[in-house]
Amino acid sequence: MTLPTLTPTLLTDQVYAVLHQAIISGELPAGSRLRIRDVAEQVGTSVMPVREAIRRLEEAGLAEREPHKGAVVKGLTLEELVHVYGVRRLLEGEAARLGTERITDEGCEKMQTEYDSMVTAISERRVVDLLDHDEALLTILYTASGNPVLVNMIRTLWQRCRAYKTVGAQGTLDADGADSLWRYQKELVAAARKHDGAAALAVSDASLDNATQRIRALLAAQKDEEGAGAL
Repeated sequence: MTLPTLTPTLLTDQVYAVLHQAIISGELPAGSRLRIRDVAEQVGTSVMPVREAIRRLEEAGLAEREPHKGAVVKGLTLEELVHVYGVRRLLEGEAARLGTERITDEGCEKMQTEYDSMVTAISERRVVDLLDHDEALLTILYTASGNPVLVNMIRTLWQRCRAYKTVGAQGTLDADGADSLWRYQKELVAAARKHDGAAALAVSDASLDNATQRIRALLAAQKDEEGAGAL
């Protein structure tokens, strides 16, 4: 990939932002090596801000050190991924329930706007945009819970599994099963308008269960393909 040249201000933050976006969008997939000098050359900085940005990526759980390779983009094993989605199910169910009970009419309208934009992105097969609008919709609902710690924990988990969410969404679009990308969000908006916390909790659980199954199936299929290619 080609990274943009950066200006001299706040270089570490800028390098981190560029690498972070490349990772969560899938441009830098799991296992990609983060060679300090190569990154510095591409973005037009010295090695120091790049080294610090990579350290921050490691702290965020997006990169890790591997023997003989240095820093690489961290992937999640299937087991880890299931664990992450299990924790998301617990946290997001509670955030959805509380948010639905407390959200204002204005908040519901903002959710509807994000939902409409998400549907448009799905129809145009813009995977990154559909995920951005999906997360914006959920953030509006979860923020209404009044618990910023809960919201921050959820957003951190989103970052850790964003690349896998991208794989899942793209695979769903390719399989012509896009209804699962918008159906649950439509039901969440409806539950929010009714302030039905129990319904929102049920929708959140069903959505994350569905996403877990889809991503597990896609990763298993990819592993089978890689195994077949090695024969």
